[in-house]
Amino acid sequence: MRHSRRGFTLLETLVALAIMAIALTAAFRAMGVAAQTSGDLREHLIGNWVAENRFAELRATQAWPEPGTQEGDATQAGQTYHWRQETVSTANSMVRRINLSVYGPGSGEHAITRLSGFVARPLR
Repeated sequence: MRHSRRGFTLLETLVALAIMAIALTAAFRAMGVAAQTSGDLREHLIGNWVAENRFAELRATQAWPEPGTQEGDATQAGQTYHWRQETVSTANSMVRRINLSVYGPGSGEHAITRLSGFVARPLR
């Protein structure tokens, strides 16, 4: 007479645990990458705000910056960001190109965002 067995063998249980371990490891890695990406996107967004605010300031004051490099700091979202503005002459003497680079806290020489635009000489 044959006895019917119920349940899983030890080998089947170990294979199932190995599959679960691999799946959970992949899921946790994906969550970590998503969290890191979210932080990077936040820094990039705030850096864009700093650059756009600098352009808005130049336009609002009708500044006509001399060609060269200027640097400064701006506070955004409770943190201080450093910006570097490179002003370049263009073929049109009434227009100058502005290249802005924004550096986040602890980013060193790696710009978190770069933005370029133009300013026109104010008519007087």
